[in-house]
Amino acid sequence: MPFRICKSFEIESGHILSKHLGKCRFPHGHSRRVEVILAADALDANDMVCDFKVIKETLQDFLDAWDHGLCLNTADPQFSFYQKSYGARVIPFAGCDPTSEVMAQTIFAELQRRLASFANPCIAAGVRLERVRVTETSSSWAEYSAP
Repeated sequence: MPFRICKSFEIESGHILSKHLGKCRFPHGHSRRVEVILAADALDANDMVCDFKVIKETLQDFLDAWDHGLCLNTADPQFSFYQKSYGARVIPFAGCDPTSEVMAQTIFAELQRRLASFANPCIAAGVRLERVRVTETSSSWAEYSAP
């Protein structure tokens, strides 16, 4: 069984689910917890899967852009209005609603890309991103892992 570690981040973000038929089609926000799980079959020379600080440094600026941001489907009829009004605080999701599922998949892809291009001896060759979990409320979360 592999070793696994988890690094958690907390962000505040809003979204509009334009395809939703209920209240979620209106602007609203969540206190989100983002958990990234890395795994390795063996520990590195420091007896770790990966230093938690390395994970933080790798992903923090990406998540900071989402913190106090408004996540929107670019196909939303009001997308241009919100982008003009709030600029960089609008986080575009190309043609899809920014559900927790889509957010988890987006964060997974970004972290996987960054880990692959990250030249740091603290990340051993066998370390792999296992999954990303995005918590929307105290009782609801979505998770994405590689196929």
